[in-house]
Amino acid sequence: MGRRRVGATFSPGPTARRRVGVLGSGPTNGRDSSPTADEACARALERLGHEVVRIPLDGELDRTLRQANLDAVFLARRDRRAEDGCVQGLLELLRIPYTGSGVLASALATDRLRSKEIFRLHNIATPPYYALGAADAERCAAIHGSFGFPVVVKPRRAGARVGVSIVHDAADLPEAVREALRHDDEAVVERYIRGKEVCVGLLDGRVLGAIEVVSPDDSAGGSIPAPDRVEGRFPARLSPARCRCVLALAEQANRALGCTGASRVDLLVTEGDNEYVLDVNPLPETTPDSLLAKIAAGAGYDFDRLVAAILAGARLHAGGMTSNATAGHAQSPASKVSTRSGVPSSASASLRASASLRASASLRASAEQAFGRSGVETIALGASETGTQRPPK
Repeated sequence: MGRRRVGATFSPGPTARRRVGVLGSGPTNGRDSSPTADEACARALERLGHEVVRIPLDGELDRTLRQANLDAVFLARRDRRAEDGCVQGLLELLRIPYTGSGVLASALATDRLRSKEIFRLHNIATPPYYALGAADAERCAAIHGSFGFPVVVKPRRAGARVGVSIVHDAADLPEAVREALRHDDEAVVERYIRGKEVCVGLLDGRVLGAIEVVSPDDSAGGSIPAPDRVEGRFPARLSPARCRCVLALAEQANRALGCTGASRVDLLVTEGDNEYVLDVNPLPETTPDSLLAKIAAGAGYDFDRLVAAILAGARLHAGGMTSNATAGHAQSPASKVSTRSGVPSSASASLRASASLRASASLRASAEQAFGRSGVETIALGASETGTQRPPK
């Protein structure tokens, strides 16, 4: 493999063999189906002819990545560290292109409070909500005021149904808040809205389609994002006009957070004319039976082609430097893959160190600017379709 400057693009043929690290191999927490998402993607990449390095998400990740000499990293495992921008930041500093969203978009999407604030700024309907900290747990009933019931209590940062409860009266609210706080230092209390749960899959900002979630019990009919193992009915049972509205709303929410690569938007569709965005998942589970794979299949992607398309979008995001193979080219994304230098040298090490310093400064500036601009705590809005910071007194 020849030397290549940092930030350069590479346009191999569709059968070019790349050295790809699949992040996430390790002990399962019981949430993933068998095989795990990372193993399913690793096998697909091997069938596509790539050299796959299975990389555990552990305390030695930094050292492992530095020694692996990778062309790209495929983020596959649904783990909080791989979803919230932490791993993405490390990969930016190491100048290793990776799949999925960048640091800031990942952090925003996995933070329910911040993502809802962004939705409000973009006039994207989301269920009314407010946040509670640990100090509020014992007086949450008083804070709740006239917000009403039922409500859904969720950890501010957690996936699927982890720590999520439906509460029907004030007596059960404190315990639900405490359960959410076991998984994060803040809880989000969201108005329960009964409706049809629909998930929209996107690939590099392009909508692939919508699938209707068929939950195994009535409790899943409210505003609780369903895990990828529930049944899905594709296409979703929506009228053509309603489906267009749902797809447009999902695309708007995905764009507002800046998500790239493969993502999934979870929405509620009521019997009336209302659609609400619940969450944007920047790292949806990717297995042959996952909701994303079923949506992609409806758009003409078999699982291997979906994995190839995700890999083709691997890139660096910080500093405005794009290392993805598709930059500036009109060819199919499945025909190109990112690369980086595979020959260690003092010159390339110097370039990477310089780029790392620029990336670090850019990441700090981007985060400070974005979170500064999202200071919507100063905006006084009542309980409405676009949410609220605190319940009305």
